[in-house]
Amino acid sequence: MSFIPASIDVISMGCSKNLVDSERLMRRLEEKGYSLNHNPEIPQGEYVVVNTCGFIADAKTESIDLLLELGRLKEEGRIRRIVVMGCLSERYRNELPAEMPEIDFWYGKFDWKSFIEELPDLSVSLSSPLKEWERVLTTPQGSAYLKISEGCDRFCAFCAIPIITGRHTSRPQEEILAEVRELVANGVTEFNVIAQDLSSYGKDLYGRVTLPELIDRMADIPGVRWIRLHYAYPADFPMELLDVMARRENVCKYLDIALQHISDPVLTNMRRHITGAETRRLLAEMRRRVPDIKIRTTLMVGFPGEGEKEFEELKEFVRETRFDRMGAFAYCEEDDTWGARHLDDSIPEEVKQARLDEIMELQQTISEELNQEMVGRCVTVLIDRLEDNGNPDGLPTGVGRTQWDSPDVDLEVYVTDCPAQPGEYIEAEITSASEFDLFARPVAE
Repeated sequence: MSFIPASIDVISMGCSKNLVDSERLMRRLEEKGYSLNHNPEIPQGEYVVVNTCGFIADAKTESIDLLLELGRLKEEGRIRRIVVMGCLSERYRNELPAEMPEIDFWYGKFDWKSFIEELPDLSVSLSSPLKEWERVLTTPQGSAYLKISEGCDRFCAFCAIPIITGRHTSRPQEEILAEVRELVANGVTEFNVIAQDLSSYGKDLYGRVTLPELIDRMADIPGVRWIRLHYAYPADFPMELLDVMARRENVCKYLDIALQHISDPVLTNMRRHITGAETRRLLAEMRRRVPDIKIRTTLMVGFPGEGEKEFEELKEFVRETRFDRMGAFAYCEEDDTWGARHLDDSIPEEVKQARLDEIMELQQTISEELNQEMVGRCVTVLIDRLEDNGNPDGLPTGVGRTQWDSPDVDLEVYVTDCPAQPGEYIEAEITSASEFDLFARPVAE
C-alpha cells in the first residue's frame, strides 16, 4: 500500500484543547485544497501531522511511540512526510529533532500555521481569509468544544502546562460570542467550554474575572441548548458562576474542577493556594446554590508529602463527598517544574500504583451507587450516534449523553428503539444502570 498524494492525515493526541487546534489546522488545509483524514486507523496520507501531548509521562510516551511507528511506515514508503506540532514538540523542540531524524518538520504549540504557509495551494480559487476560529469539527454532530483561553498563571508544583503554553491569555468575549453564533448557524447546539483555568477567564483582558458574564451572554444566544464547563480552578473560584448556572436552563448543572487533594500538607506542597477546609466549603456552596449539580474532579496520589495518614484523609474525602464523576492519576515528576526542583519524589512507584488502584476502586463503588439512583428518572439525552440493535424490524439503539456527561470521559446512555438522529435530543426514562453506563427507553412527549 502506498501513500495517497495530496492527502493529509491529522492525528490529534491529548486533551480537547489540542483537538480544537487540530480542527483549526484542518480547516486551513481544507481551504488549500488538500484531502483530509482525522485520526485514521492506518495512516496513508502523503503527509501525516501529529498534534502531540506533553502533559504527563504516559502521554509523552504515547506520542513518542506513535512517531516511531510513523517513522517505520515512512521507511516502507507508506507515507511521505511526518510533521510534528503541539505540546511535546513545544517543550522539547531543541532535543527531539536530533533524536528523531525521521521527522521532516517540527512545529510547536503556536507556530503550526507556518506549515500551512509552506504547502502549495491545490485549490484553484481560494476564498477570503479565514476567521481565526474557523475549523473542521470532528466532534459528534451538534456538539463542539469552545476554547476560551490558553495557558495558566497558577504554577502548581507538579504541572508543566505554564512551561509549555505560557501565561494565561483570554480570548475577547466578542470574538467568542461571534464564534458561538457561527457554530449555531452550522447546527451546533452543545458547547463544551474548555480552558486550562476557567476561573481566571477575563482577568488579563478586563482586570477582573468575567467568566460568569461570558456564560450568561452565551446562554442568551438563540439555539444554544447546552453549555458545559470544564477545568475550573478551586482557588479564587468565581462564585457568581453558580448563580448563572442555577438561573439559566441551558447552562448544564455540571462542573469539571480538578481538586487534586484534600490534605493540607499535600496541598501546600502542590502550591494549590487553598486548604482542605476551604475546599469542603466550596463544594458545599456549589451543592447548596445548584442542588442538581454533578461535579467531576481529578485527584492525584503519591505526591511528595503524602504519607499513609494523608492518603487515608483523601480516601475519607472521596467517601464523604461522593463525586459524581472522578478520575485520578499517580504523581510523576515533570522536568523543570517547581516540584522537580524542590521536592523529593521518594514514594515508590508500586506504592503510588497501589494507592491509585485503591482510590479508583472506591470511586467505582460510589459511581455505581449513584448510577443506580438514576433508575426511574426521566432525562434529556443528546444522541451522539446510532448502533444496530440486531432487529431489522426495530429502531436502532441511540447512544448519547445527559447534561451531566461530557464527551469521551463520562457516562453514555443507551436508548433502545431510538427515534432520534445524531445531534437531536430525546426524552428518555432510565431503566437500568451499570458502573459505567445508563440504559433507557424513549418517553412519549
